[in-house]
Amino acid sequence: MNLVHTQINKTNPKIHYGHQWIDEADIQAVVDVLRSDWITTGPKVSEFEQAVADYVGAEYAVAVNSGTAALHAAMYAVGVGPGDEVILPPMTFVATANCVVFQGATPVFADVEPDTLLVNPAEVESKITERTKAIIAVDYAGQPCDYNALRNIAKRHDLSLVADACHSIGAQFNGRNVGTLADLSVFSFHPVKHITTGEGGMVVTDETKFAERMRRFRNHGISMDSRQRADHGTWYYEMEDLGYNYRITDFQCALGLSQLQNLPAFLERRRQIAAQYDESFSRLPEVEALGLREGVLHAYHLYVVKTKYPVLNLGRAKFFRKMREKSVDVNVHYIPVHMQPFYRKYFNTNPGLCSVAETAYEGILSLPIFPAMKAADVQRVITATNATVAEMRKESI
Repeated sequence: MNLVHTQINKTNPKIHYGHQWIDEADIQAVVDVLRSDWITTGPKVSEFEQAVADYVGAEYAVAVNSGTAALHAAMYAVGVGPGDEVILPPMTFVATANCVVFQGATPVFADVEPDTLLVNPAEVESKITERTKAIIAVDYAGQPCDYNALRNIAKRHDLSLVADACHSIGAQFNGRNVGTLADLSVFSFHPVKHITTGEGGMVVTDETKFAERMRRFRNHGISMDSRQRADHGTWYYEMEDLGYNYRITDFQCALGLSQLQNLPAFLERRRQIAAQYDESFSRLPEVEALGLREGVLHAYHLYVVKTKYPVLNLGRAKFFRKMREKSVDVNVHYIPVHMQPFYRKYFNTNPGLCSVAETAYEGILSLPIFPAMKAADVQRVITATNATVAEMRKESI
């Protein structure tokens, strides 16, 4: 694979915070399936599932049509339902909390660590009640959480541990792959993620019962999908529970299989870019990279920095605007979920509930990082960041 090539539209000078990489092999893989007998619920689905399971070292994988569907399937698999509580961090995309609400349960927000913005295990334990059913750990930006501590907490309190690993496929914690660190681990294949199926997601697990429940759940709760019925020469099926149409297509899985072959190179390039940012910004007091825990191999879905005085004093919004004026499309990940109007209205999650996350949100920015970035693109980001800081230094005097 040629990592010098870029798939960015040459008519658009902007450097996006994330971007997919699609090559001719990917396109041919999709075309081949479109010309086959099966374009959905066919052999490429199970092939992709097995490939991802083998890559991470899990026993089973269940593919669905989005990362959100994967989170929902995981909640269903562990039996989350009305009256239950699930503990999760607020520094995540809303889907992490929404999947709990989908099941009629209550999300309980545990604050994050100030340096990594990963969920704080001590905060998790302090939130446990007799209604707690599960913990969702979010591998924010691509760094695995402290799974030793979280597994111990889950075991002591007989809770399920789910890894929202949508940012962290290819990462490791103490030599173990993400995908083997929790009872279930959830991946996303959105275009800005490490590999893409357009939209898509997957849950990996070593538990047979979880895999079986999720396979039914993605297919309306029906015990046998159309390909299985064709293989068995039968029309008969049974709906065993209430499920959803969360199926993924064969042509999406063909794209995923092709992308998976390039994942090691994609990860290597992300780490190269992150190392260049680390070195450059180590000399810039106003811009601080997130902390990196010992024993972690980071996947760098995002490269998040914390802006500091005088930048923060003048406002992160101003920094954001100045960077975008330089055609560097920085982003913010995330507005803490408990601050969203829906959660404030229906779950009474007011400011001050997770003060570390709230403070961090005021200053964080995500800088562009994706494999198709050329050396000149990376340098443009660094130059734009330095120039913006210099401008804001002057304006703060």
